[in-house]
Amino acid sequence: MSFTSQMTRCPRAHDAQRGQDAVQHVPELDAALASLVKGAAGSSPYLAGLVAKEAAWLSAALDDPLKAVQMEIQGASEAPSEGLNTALRQGKRRIALLTALADLSGAWPLAQVTAALTGFADAACQAALRAGVAQQIKRGKLPGKTEEDIPDAAGMCVLAMGKMGAGELNYSSDIDLICLFDETRFDPSDFHDARAGFVRATRSMTGTLSEMTGQGYVFRTDLRLRPDPAVTPVCIAMEAAERYYESLGRTWERAAYIKARVAAGDFAAGQRFLKDLSPFVWRRHLDFAAIQDAHDMRLAIREHKGLGGAITLPGHNMKLGRGGIREIEFFTQTQQLIAGGRDPDLRTRGTVESLRGLAEKGWVPDHMATALIEHYTAHRTVEHRLQMVQDAQTHSLPQSDEGFDRLACLMDVDRAELEQELHHRLSIVHEMTEGFFAPSQRAEEKQTLLDSEMLTRWLTYPALRSERSRELFRRVRPDLLSRLAQSSKPQEALLAFDGFLARLPAGVQLFSLLDANPQLTDLLIDITGTSTELAQYLSRNAGVFDAVIGGDFFTDWPGQEGLAALLMQRLKVETDYETQLDATRRWTKEWHFRIGVHHLRGLITAQDAAVQYADLARAVLNVIWPLVIAQFSKRHGPPPGRGAVVLGMGSLGAGRLNAGSDLDLIVVYDPLDAEASEGKKPLSTRPYYARLTQALITALTAPMAQGRLYEVDMRLRPSGNQGPVATSWASFQSYQKQEAWVWEHLALTRAQVITGPKALKADVSNFVAELLGQERALAEIAAEVAQMRERIRAAKAPTSLWEAKIGPGRLQEIELMAQAGSLLGGKQEPHADDGLRTAVAVGLLDAASGNELAGFHAFYSKLHLAARLLSDKPLDASSLGPAGRSFLLRAMEESSMEALQERLTSSYTRSDTLISDALAGYEKAAS
Repeated sequence: MSFTSQMTRCPRAHDAQRGQDAVQHVPELDAALASLVKGAAGSSPYLAGLVAKEAAWLSAALDDPLKAVQMEIQGASEAPSEGLNTALRQGKRRIALLTALADLSGAWPLAQVTAALTGFADAACQAALRAGVAQQIKRGKLPGKTEEDIPDAAGMCVLAMGKMGAGELNYSSDIDLICLFDETRFDPSDFHDARAGFVRATRSMTGTLSEMTGQGYVFRTDLRLRPDPAVTPVCIAMEAAERYYESLGRTWERAAYIKARVAAGDFAAGQRFLKDLSPFVWRRHLDFAAIQDAHDMRLAIREHKGLGGAITLPGHNMKLGRGGIREIEFFTQTQQLIAGGRDPDLRTRGTVESLRGLAEKGWVPDHMATALIEHYTAHRTVEHRLQMVQDAQTHSLPQSDEGFDRLACLMDVDRAELEQELHHRLSIVHEMTEGFFAPSQRAEEKQTLLDSEMLTRWLTYPALRSERSRELFRRVRPDLLSRLAQSSKPQEALLAFDGFLARLPAGVQLFSLLDANPQLTDLLIDITGTSTELAQYLSRNAGVFDAVIGGDFFTDWPGQEGLAALLMQRLKVETDYETQLDATRRWTKEWHFRIGVHHLRGLITAQDAAVQYADLARAVLNVIWPLVIAQFSKRHGPPPGRGAVVLGMGSLGAGRLNAGSDLDLIVVYDPLDAEASEGKKPLSTRPYYARLTQALITALTAPMAQGRLYEVDMRLRPSGNQGPVATSWASFQSYQKQEAWVWEHLALTRAQVITGPKALKADVSNFVAELLGQERALAEIAAEVAQMRERIRAAKAPTSLWEAKIGPGRLQEIELMAQAGSLLGGKQEPHADDGLRTAVAVGLLDAASGNELAGFHAFYSKLHLAARLLSDKPLDASSLGPAGRSFLLRAMEESSMEALQERLTSSYTRSDTLISDALAGYEKAAS
């Protein structure tokens, strides 16, 4: 496709004579290209001068502009040191002329224009750096380096920042560079000499690029983005730069590194540096504090440049002024900083590309991203036209009528239409971005709710000790107190929040998040006033609100397999066992928190919550068991024989856990004929599997920085606490057939093999099914259940009316009847409803009693789940605040606490009676 056929517009000549003079230099052009040159040169003195200088080259270049640009870039990258200044300046003139004509004619989109400019800048930097380093090596100023080190600049690299880093260079842009060197390539004793050599090489490079000669210049260079530029040399060691960013790096520097890339020199070292710097740029949690920092930067720039006024076109700065390019860039980069730590897909450099990615991931509405991309492209196009006039690094609209007329000619639009469109676009961009950076005024503060004593106390809390956290809190406090005042019992809600605030170790992240998302305040108040457990977790992990904002918090439940896949994906980035365990704890707590909040807010039922807690635990076991085995195998060799399986018992086996459940586990291993493992320190099979099981228990229960995963209970294993922690497959079969008590077979009705080798899992599952399938005598089982019931009652009494699990007629006794029904029916039935139906079928219960007990079981399960969510201690309903009482009544579907207490009292009595009546005859037989 010819260049002419790609043209969609043509600039008009503001100065017709100058345009016509330029055409005379290239008489061989066809009419369309002659019109293009006339319009461009007639409105841009700079382009008119370039046409005159490069006329001999231009005609052929316009036959295939893309090829011509590629040849100039290649020529620059391969240019020898001798004559380099002249070669690069000629290349820059040609690139500037050709990209301007491609841009003005509409033959190339903005992205192609900026990519061509950036490509030449990369090549020029590479050539200039190579020449500068070669000179230092020849002079012996880089210790130990020879000509063989010139291709990778002896360990020095140039990072392209800003628009060059993003591949978005302006038409007349300076280039922002950071120059670093890899100090590990030199002996420590040579460090200072090497640094001095690289400083000289940097100055040589920048001189080659930016010095104005009779041939012009290549690129103005700016090295001020390096760490602490007022006191550091122009080229610094990578280690020194890393230390600076780790200890002193600011948000604007993090934002700058979003666009950073290696443009020249030692690419491998540069990539390592950027990878090592990634944790500084991309925070693990959603970083809403970046919004305030970006807002402060915007205001500081406006104040410094005097750009804070209303939008008036004459002299308006298209880059830094209201509604300008920087507003869109700040908006985009801040959104990336907020979410990029959790989603690597958002770590893109280009503004347009980044906006599309943010929209795809739901961080920016599609219509907003589309509009900002359109305005950004239009703004950049105007900026290029302004800079083409005199090759000046300007971003300001003209001050005069003549200047606007010239700009309209370059844009090939009517002046009035241009001015109207400019004002419209600037206003729209300002409106769209200002609301993000400067949220609307908060509600007036309810000072009557907050006495001076409490306010004074708050200022002593760790979360409010820094000036920044106090400033952020001052912003959110009016809205927070307003919402507290609207609760049913404001003072109680305030006290609950006070307790939360006292435990919060740092406040900047949370207060920034609330400032940017006021709707989260209601959720925070609900949590702090309702659930002690959730509030305690939130006080230590405010970043867990990330998922609420990110949208994942409200997606469909992924199920056990989906959770396991998500956890394995999370662990791929961790490099060692301990960090994998820490990541697992953090990940599990986040999902645990989600289940609790969904239950608290009524998004899921108690039954849903019970299933989700169990899915989460089983997923964790499926992922963590292979990790434990792999770590243990490094020292003692792989598991001998067929390996080991983990059985879930009790509530885990039933697939119904609560917020505070421990895990009842049994480990069964099959060594086959192996006597010992094969590893660095082999162990005989019994101690091998005992220690492997203990390693699993440690992984689950160790109280690390992220807390423990789960408490573990191994008492249901053969012989209980007297037996080994891991049971061999042969011993397990023998014990269950010949020695097990009836209660142990009752427990097996809810057993489920959670994880382990497939063949052994199948064998254990089949064995349990066959064992339970044996015929049992109703009288014998019922008598055993009656005895167990009495022993449990004698050992432990309920702590209060709100204890739904232990006590006459409560969950444990109903589940015992269900397990008895399953055992008598020869079935493995983890769910109590199924066991109760079987109990009716085998004659242990009559149909009416079975239905009533099933209803009571569902009712008590709701109470048990709600109580464990409200507190990790036995529930004291009298101490609940209004939010806690409201949640409890909603969960239990009752209108008042009095009615709920009445219903519990009567139902406990009725349930106890039903069970006692069913077992009455068998109790006598047992005695």
